[in-house]
Amino acid sequence: MTEEMFQMYEQMGISQKAASFGDAICNSLKERFEAIDETAEYNQLKVIRAMQDARVDAACMNGSSGYGYDDVGREKLEKVYANIFHCEDALVRPLIACGTHALGIALSGNLRPGDELLSPAGKPYDTLEEVIGIRPSRGSLAEYGVTYRQVDLKDDFSFDYDRIREAITEKTKMVTIQRSKGYQTRPTFSVAQIGELISFIKSIRSDIICMVDNCYGEFTERIEPTDVGADLIVGSLIKNPGGGLAPIGGYIAGKKEYVENAAFRLTTPGLGKEVGATLGVNQPFFQGFFLAPTVTASALKAAVFAANIYEKLGFPVIPDSTETRHDIIQAVTFGSREGVIAFCQGIQAAAPVDSYVTPEPWDMPGYDSEVIMAAGAFVQGSSIELSADGPMKPPYAVYFQGGLTWPHAKAGILMSLQKVMEAGLVSL
Repeated sequence: MTEEMFQMYEQMGISQKAASFGDAICNSLKERFEAIDETAEYNQLKVIRAMQDARVDAACMNGSSGYGYDDVGREKLEKVYANIFHCEDALVRPLIACGTHALGIALSGNLRPGDELLSPAGKPYDTLEEVIGIRPSRGSLAEYGVTYRQVDLKDDFSFDYDRIREAITEKTKMVTIQRSKGYQTRPTFSVAQIGELISFIKSIRSDIICMVDNCYGEFTERIEPTDVGADLIVGSLIKNPGGGLAPIGGYIAGKKEYVENAAFRLTTPGLGKEVGATLGVNQPFFQGFFLAPTVTASALKAAVFAANIYEKLGFPVIPDSTETRHDIIQAVTFGSREGVIAFCQGIQAAAPVDSYVTPEPWDMPGYDSEVIMAAGAFVQGSSIELSADGPMKPPYAVYFQGGLTWPHAKAGILMSLQKVMEAGLVSL
């Protein structure tokens, strides 16, 4: 790193000691970064080909209003998603408020009173607990007579196939598999692992609907869960597939019947996919999806860099510094409230938006403990942008993700290190 670069980092509030530490680690990651770039190139070509096959043109960038009838851009965008995910149909809409909303739509659209939902990978993400009814909430699946059971992972975080077999009954209608770790310190599942689980479930009952919460995983590998047997995959456009440009939205992709069921829940029975104005967001939806492979690559580099930084400082990290990546999230366990707060304050201080704000823990809706979130983002809550968050409870782990560009992500991680140093939690 040149003296001029050190001076620029110092102007940002990052000491030469922290910058030098990070620079040495960066130099050791060149081969890892080259592999990430190769996957991004492969996925970029997939997206270009899908857009060409759908004959995307300038008219597709226009939005619609009112009922949204005959929105050619919306229809072609959904063809592009279905092409990329190698499935029959897709629902890609700004009417979907967030990832939890998309999951709720997919679940409630395909489950009926008397059905049972099974999670073979342990507890789902916190905000889904009220959707299911694990924590009582008005309008939950439990209130509509849908039962739920889960099978926890083994101590080594592998699937407990014997107990999964026992848990599947004639009532089991749907299985939900969360690809990413959520607020758990477990590894993220690879697409191959998900495929093995789905094959096992289908060998017991081929009619069970297998849904994968694909949030944070899109474009991190060359294949997606629908390539290995998933009937539905669900995600948020303010994560990977939105490329940092989508201002809102979510997607549900998979078998036509199940996507249509979700569409009838999103709008209303009888209307489904035929309505839904796009209000001028087609262009950022298309362009964000076009950029998604390279933006996801920047986020992956950031996760690998953060793992190497904090593992070398003695903190437990998941994934570790050498493991392959199946999502963009990096967990770092500090073991103390102070560590989580300092890390998040560093990420916020490096943001282009709201950098002057100091994040503090608070009681967020949908969570069972205080949560701290750092996200100086152009799109509120966008976690493909540089962000970090974590619950204020043991083991006091922070979950870092995103980075629209690698240089910004690198600066954010170094700023987090600076704040952790200033809090007296580490010394270099």
